[in-house]
Amino acid sequence: MSETPTTPPPVWRRDFPYTAEGEDDVTRREFVRFLMLGSGAFAAGTAGVAAITSARGEPHGDEQAVVELSELREDEPYLFKYPTSDDPAILLLRPDGELAAYSQKCTHLGCVVYLNAAGDELVCPCHEGGFSAATGEVLFGPPELPLPTISVEVRDGTVWATGIDHG
Repeated sequence: MSETPTTPPPVWRRDFPYTAEGEDDVTRREFVRFLMLGSGAFAAGTAGVAAITSARGEPHGDEQAVVELSELREDEPYLFKYPTSDDPAILLLRPDGELAAYSQKCTHLGCVVYLNAAGDELVCPCHEGGFSAATGEVLFGPPELPLPTISVEVRDGTVWATGIDHG
């Protein structure tokens, strides 16, 4: 009687000799069905989060005292938080004496912008975007939207933030 040679087990079977009852019972069709259901669940979850976020909208901010007008210096930015304590903002006293305030979050990907040395541009260091310090409009780089403008007014020598326009 001649014995037929047996093939050695695959390397992975030798390294992981554990088996489970019914492990060979999953068909390709069942596996694809599981993938489709999982993908559908992730898509529905993403759509749900997007809907909730859109319904909530952007915060417009309550009135808030920012700084005494006498403390501001021309071309020296004053940093504060508005409309919430998690939102960086920048207040500028322009050379013409006007006040300008903007969200410090770049409209491209949310990096914090800063005032350049010349005092005429708010620059995003992440992707080399730039905004006008006078208007908040995009000057160069990948951002497509201007910076959100914060409405400010002076009351009894104090600068107040009164709202934010997200464009």
